[in-house]
Amino acid sequence: RYSVLSETGMLPASLMGLDYKKFKTLNYLIKNRNFQNQLISSVSSILDFHKKKKTNSIILNYDQNSEDLFFWYQQLVAESLGKKSKGILPVISTMPKDNHSLMQLYLDGKKNNFFTFFIVNEKSSNEINKNFLPKEYTYLYKKKSFDILKAQFEATQNIFKKRKIPFRTFVVKKRDEKTLGEIFCFFILETIMLGKAMKINPFNQPHVELIKKETYKILKTNLQR
Repeated sequence: RYSVLSETGMLPASLMGLDYKKFKTLNYLIKNRNFQNQLISSVSSILDFHKKKKTNSIILNYDQNSEDLFFWYQQLVAESLGKKSKGILPVISTMPKDNHSLMQLYLDGKKNNFFTFFIVNEKSSNEINKNFLPKEYTYLYKKKSFDILKAQFEATQNIFKKRKIPFRTFVVKKRDEKTLGEIFCFFILETIMLGKAMKINPFNQPHVELIKKETYKILKTNLQR
């Protein structure tokens, strides 16, 4: 989970045709006050939520192509911080699909969640074909599929504000290696800082080893039968 920007992550990236060097042009972030302030603010807020028993980090992901990114985030947060009866439970919610399954719970269920909205601006998306729309849907004429997605993205945030549900927002303006490197860096630093503040080691995963040992024990026993 911490080796994503090392050879372990960059070799597959290169095989996919990506420029591994662009992932790691991150020296400027050290001097970027906005990056630092956002990181500190985010860590401070999450620590406050944790103290108030808001321990579910719900990612409202509006970008289908970022699913694997958040599978990585899920491992990073859960494996790094889930120790000593502490931790954050990362839950990946696919939007807008989950408007019709989980949103009722998010809006009116138990108040132990905090949320992250995530979207990537798409310059090119399909325009709605008006020939397939009834007349009462004329407001969708000349709209693109991303316009509808972004409207849902903004509408959900408006409702969260009205209901005073805590959330933060990531809007990616350009999908490229540099931006993805920044996102990796932000979440890694955020997790390390949270671990240190919670007085736990964010780099180990001792109880995962228990399952590995138990699996080995069962397999070895079966071989001896």
